[in-house]
Amino acid sequence: MPSLFQEFQLKDVRLKNRVGVSPMCQYSSEDGFPNDWHFVHLGSRAVGGAGLVIVEATAVSPEGRISPADSGIYLDEHVEPFARIARFMKQYGAVPGIQIAHAGRKASANKPWEGDDHIETGKGGWDTIAPSAIPFGGNLNKTPMEMTVDDIAGIQNAFVAAAQRSLAAGFEWLELHFAHGYLAHEFYSPLANKRTDRYGGSFENRIRFIMETFTAVRNVWPDRLPLTARLSVTDWIEGGVTVEESIELVRRLKDAGLDLLDVSHGFVTPDISQVPWGPGFMIPITSRIRQETGIPTAAGWMITDPHQANDAIQDQHTDMVVLAREMLRDPYWPYHAAVALGVEEASEILPIQYARAVKAK
Repeated sequence: MPSLFQEFQLKDVRLKNRVGVSPMCQYSSEDGFPNDWHFVHLGSRAVGGAGLVIVEATAVSPEGRISPADSGIYLDEHVEPFARIARFMKQYGAVPGIQIAHAGRKASANKPWEGDDHIETGKGGWDTIAPSAIPFGGNLNKTPMEMTVDDIAGIQNAFVAAAQRSLAAGFEWLELHFAHGYLAHEFYSPLANKRTDRYGGSFENRIRFIMETFTAVRNVWPDRLPLTARLSVTDWIEGGVTVEESIELVRRLKDAGLDLLDVSHGFVTPDISQVPWGPGFMIPITSRIRQETGIPTAAGWMITDPHQANDAIQDQHTDMVVLAREMLRDPYWPYHAAVALGVEEASEILPIQYARAVKAK
């Protein structure tokens, strides 16, 4: 059996294969509520054979949404619509996961196809918050309000409440969004954090928000279920986050109870000119983090070919792959990958409603 299609056990959760659907914002919610679009979008990836499907970045508070159309889990009323989706995904063989997040200074933005720029406060937008009163830049030029210590505690409490609602909705895999220039990454990166209190300056202080938030969620998320994080492990820019720093942070998160790291990168500034774009370009960094920390990892970014994905797992560079754009192009990528890799009875990856027809001569 190719490595990509071997089961993966993490805590009490067993993935039927090593293919995950990465969180992908759909900008299709109203007041945070998922709807039929999300049900079909996420359900079809479960039907397509992925072992894990993770719901898009889901805000822990209204002002933590990237846009007014973002998913949210900051109300008790959000639980049942998500539970419907989680039940369906599990029924058809995918472990239901969710990523919870706060967008920080990148919040209050238009949808990407409507400008991807900040919406004025009072005209559908809202005031943003961040570690420091520094705009992101580019199209997102709104100056955020520097968070007080009370603000920080309030957001950490919101992460805890969101985790509890995620559990109530039936999710069995929780990912904390510590990447892509959103709030937690803003605390971590010296490019966004210019604070002079215990949340800024030194490495110890810049990781404090992440460590405190993670520990608070770990205290309420069951030990039997995976608690994971997506982390931007490098900013690709001098003066920003480095892989070496991130390895130390990951070691500490592992000691605090992290079960897997979803390795990502960048986006704390508009300048991404130094990113070495290319097929599977994050796999070497993922491999290094896995080897030096001993943490299970998920690799993503420009992984499209089944052989490329299988080799990354077979050669022990990563434990699983998480796909985004490729899953948009082909919701049935796991089935097609199984065929390409010569898996016997590849059709069994699909639900019986499809498998019986696929097997027919």
